Amino acid sequence: MVDIVKRTTLMVRSAEVAAHWYESVFGMTRWMDVPFTLSGTQLAAGSKGDQTRLVIMKAVDDVIGMIGLLEWVEPKADAPTEIPQRITFGAPIFVIAATDCVATTERARKAGSHIHCEPHDWTVTGADGRVKAMIGSSFFDLDGYFFEVNQAVA
Repeated sequence: MVDIVKRTTLMVRSAEVAAHWYESVFGMTRWMDVPFTLSGTQLAAGSKGDQTRLVIMKAVDDVIGMIGLLEWVEPKADAPTEIPQRITFGAPIFVIAATDCVATTERARKAGSHIHCEPHDWTVTGADGRVKAMIGSSFFDLDGYFFEVNQAVA
């Protein structure tokens, strides 16, 4: 038996703003949008009784690769005032397979993202030993999560 990573949940300032970003930049859809009260046991954040909102965004699959957006509603969570522009230890790096890297980067720019690396051509040696041509870029979302966006070139 092999376990799967089904979802990554991110703490966000506003679930609504973050969901709109994922919809407009990556074309994801809302799979679930629910308020809930923390039990104080399983999640290593917040306290028992905290009111939160969880929006789960879906891309192609509704079992793997989804992104949860968790907002503290009451009490409001203390969020950093500045969005990171560097990756730090412990921060995730999301890798996106784009159908059009340039268009995805432009949508991210229009949505207010900090673009770290403009689209550019590069190559990588795959697990099968073959060299693959790619177009890649990278940027941060509005809460400071980092995305590497790659498009395979035929």
